[in-house]
Amino acid sequence: MAVLKKGSKKLLNAWAFYDWANSVYTLTIASSIFPIFYSALFLSEVKIVHAFGMEFKSTALITFVTAFTFLVVAIISPILSGIADYVGNKKNFLKFFCYVGSTGCIGLYWFDISPDKIHISLVFYFMGLIGYWGSLVFYNSYLPDIAFPEQQDKVSAKGFSLGYIGSVILLILNLAMVMSQDDGASKMQMMRYSFITVGLWWALFSQYSFYFLPKGTSSGHKVTAAIVFNGLKELRIVWKQLKQNLRLKRYLYAFFVFSMAVQTIMLVAVYFGEEEIAWGGDGEKTTGLIVSILIIQLVAVAGAILTSRASSKFGNIKTLIFVNFVWMLLCFYAYFMETPLQFYIAASLVGLVMGGIQALARSTYSKFLPETEDTTSYFSFYDVAEKIGIVIGMVIFASIDQITGSMRNGILFLFLFFLAGIVLLFRVPKEVEKIN
Repeated sequence: MAVLKKGSKKLLNAWAFYDWANSVYTLTIASSIFPIFYSALFLSEVKIVHAFGMEFKSTALITFVTAFTFLVVAIISPILSGIADYVGNKKNFLKFFCYVGSTGCIGLYWFDISPDKIHISLVFYFMGLIGYWGSLVFYNSYLPDIAFPEQQDKVSAKGFSLGYIGSVILLILNLAMVMSQDDGASKMQMMRYSFITVGLWWALFSQYSFYFLPKGTSSGHKVTAAIVFNGLKELRIVWKQLKQNLRLKRYLYAFFVFSMAVQTIMLVAVYFGEEEIAWGGDGEKTTGLIVSILIIQLVAVAGAILTSRASSKFGNIKTLIFVNFVWMLLCFYAYFMETPLQFYIAASLVGLVMGGIQALARSTYSKFLPETEDTTSYFSFYDVAEKIGIVIGMVIFASIDQITGSMRNGILFLFLFFLAGIVLLFRVPKEVEKIN
């Protein structure tokens, strides 16, 4: 096979198509069917799991495991990026994490909360999560290799669009599978089959990307200790440089705080809806939660567009302050909501501000960067900060859930993070200021 030239249409399409392959994980496993399935495994109202020699509230356990996975990703991603860049086998790393993730998804078919099976079940959950986020490290790093600067925004948006379309298609098919059954046991079995469809979809459709993407851009070197820790060394250099840029430094503080709360809410939303909302019955609950996820996905597109327009008119920081204020009100509203209608309203509002705050937060960081050719290191620092924030947010949320026995208290506590984020955003200078 001939090597495709940088910027060629076929190469750009092959890169973007990996979004079609892997985005099914976030929608079906992370956001919708698995949380519903996991909660339905507990027949009693007191949802307790025995794992690691301790007794956990069910939602607290899965939140702790999720936090641990993000901690692993935050630690290994800069190390693996450094190795891949030097050795020149970026595609092999992408394949490895893809197959780990898809295998984890398929393994969820056998997920069981019994004491003798819970640990291997959580390993499969861990594999899916780390496979997805680990592969993104290398997938995103391909962008400057396959596209010229003027092409990158467009092809990145194309990847997002393909991922959205593909994930919604498979979710609708999985929803049809689940709702075609009348009794609870059959619905649960269809959910198990849906995990297999996600794993197969991810592994099979990624082959198109793997076929055309280049192996890597470097000539290939042996892995040494210096190379292994090169990524961490670059992060330290970026941190030292950030200390000299007051605007970027203060913005990162604000981002770290509000992103911590945003990502936590997005990861626990369905668990919250399953446990805290009075749906009336298991059938209504399953349908209602999946419909809520679809609402969030559909509204998120409009929200991203509206946020982009608002930032053009009012500026990035002012728009971020307003969006954080909406998130803050949402936390307060969520503490009191009890009915499905109230949850649908919350889902609509979450969708409206979810996509917008993520896209705007990253583009604001990009705008505030100093003139440098080493943007990769700066974005690596950004990604690690985001992952560590997720770890802290999830651990705090899970701890409150575990201690108080209610997810509502955890959601209300996140109100404080958005308030702190607003205060920190007000402190971001309008112009670049150097620290002497």
